[in-house]
Amino acid sequence: MNSSNPNSIFGNLKNDLPASIIVFLVAVPLCLGIALASGAPLFSGIIAGIIGGIVVGALSGSALGVSGPAAGLAVIVLSAINELGSFEIFLLAVVIGGVFQLTLGFLQAGIIGYYFPSSVINGMLSGIGIIIILKQIPHAFGYDKDYEGSLAFNQPDGQNTISELFNLTEYITPGAITITLVSMAILLLWETSFMKNIKLFKLIQGPLVVVTIGVLLNLAFSGTSMALADDQIVSIPVADSISGFFSQFTFPDFSHLTNPQVYIIGMTIAVVASLETLLCLEATDKLDPEKRVSPANRELKAQGVGNIVSGLIGGLPITQVIVRSSVNIQSGGKTKMSAIAHGVILFSCAMFIPFVLNLIPLASLAAILFMVGYKLAKPAVFKKMYNLGWSSFVPFIATILGIVFTDLLMGIGIGLAVAIYYVLYNNYRKPFLFELEDHIDEGGEIRIELAEDVTFLNKANIQRALMQVPEKAKVVIDATRSINIDPDVIEIIEEFEVQAKAKEIELTILERKRKGMNHSPNKLFENVVANHKDITLKAS
Repeated sequence: MNSSNPNSIFGNLKNDLPASIIVFLVAVPLCLGIALASGAPLFSGIIAGIIGGIVVGALSGSALGVSGPAAGLAVIVLSAINELGSFEIFLLAVVIGGVFQLTLGFLQAGIIGYYFPSSVINGMLSGIGIIIILKQIPHAFGYDKDYEGSLAFNQPDGQNTISELFNLTEYITPGAITITLVSMAILLLWETSFMKNIKLFKLIQGPLVVVTIGVLLNLAFSGTSMALADDQIVSIPVADSISGFFSQFTFPDFSHLTNPQVYIIGMTIAVVASLETLLCLEATDKLDPEKRVSPANRELKAQGVGNIVSGLIGGLPITQVIVRSSVNIQSGGKTKMSAIAHGVILFSCAMFIPFVLNLIPLASLAAILFMVGYKLAKPAVFKKMYNLGWSSFVPFIATILGIVFTDLLMGIGIGLAVAIYYVLYNNYRKPFLFELEDHIDEGGEIRIELAEDVTFLNKANIQRALMQVPEKAKVVIDATRSINIDPDVIEIIEEFEVQAKAKEIELTILERKRKGMNHSPNKLFENVVANHKDITLKAS
């Protein structure tokens, strides 16, 4: 982890431990909801959350990232279990996926994450913020048909994010609304400068107060018309003994090691989980107040080990998850100790006091996630992206719309496609600097200045520009700034050289020259230089 001594994992316990409790409270229903949507045993989601916190948290180089089961893998898991025929065979695929992921880390595949534009990453954060708010509105009103942690537009129950908002009007629960309103009031109070200046309330986080009050209200409403239903509170499996707790762990069926379908599913899990992890890693680093840069390859290795361990003991596949990571950051987490501690708390509570967790209203957690969603998608972010220009703002908006109306990975793909379009369009329009009238200097010389990177996409524009050069003109093709020139463009220049002699055009080519080098770094361009008698070399 890239951190200085003040950021050591044992030097910030006063910040990390309170943050870990909030992350734990949010993670519990997410783990259960994703397991439910995956068609897997509920406890498999808890196992994945524990491993994501303790194992991945310890091995990761990310200071603030939190890992666990991801909603983006729920559909893959559901279809894989059905295809393979049993959960135990699927666990073998998770182990194999972890091995693939570990291999990707050693192959330095983490560099892929650096190729996603900031506009897409910012769009991802804002899109998730908006989808969190939209998905939590039904939970806040007491309508809990969609599973907790869902990020996809289309839901397993045949509804979608928008239609669910209309359906909730028929299922409004007074108890849930009361808890939501009280919770929101507490959270807003904790955001005031007055509360932030009181030392005690810096230690006691608002979300922790919200959950405590929510549990007390849930108990108070019991037996009245305000009582919450079973699907409106957390519902973690309760074991009757310690041995009963450990009996919930499941082991993979190694007899299917020769089944090729297991390896295909394992590779699919590895690729999707790695991509989602790298995107979340980049996004988490952007949210980090200290702007630390997490080592991507180390993260892939940590996730690989985590998935191997999770698969070996009955857990779902693991990725770094932006929702939990955002909660960690906004709760004041400073180092990866908060992620590790949240895993320890999850294990301890699931083992010893699951009945206490089963008193937490989902409405309280909805209020907490409302605040998380707002901070990810606040208006200031939209204003900032708009001020950066259309080439940043349009991919930003496209990513948001894609995430809200499809799912996380599809939305990012849409945003990336739009961003690439702008890159190609700008590259097509600006491969060089040339306006015929503007590029004739006092001596009547026409200058064509090539960019740093000139690709085959620029071929047509450069050829069009060269065709505008009149007979008997003086032309300078300035490539002193060019690091790479595509062979197609070299060919155009070579053809123009032949045409220049016929049109009595005086042609000079200025090439890039590096210190200590007597030749061009671009050998194809060097051929043009070598074949022209009037060449002038200029160092740069």
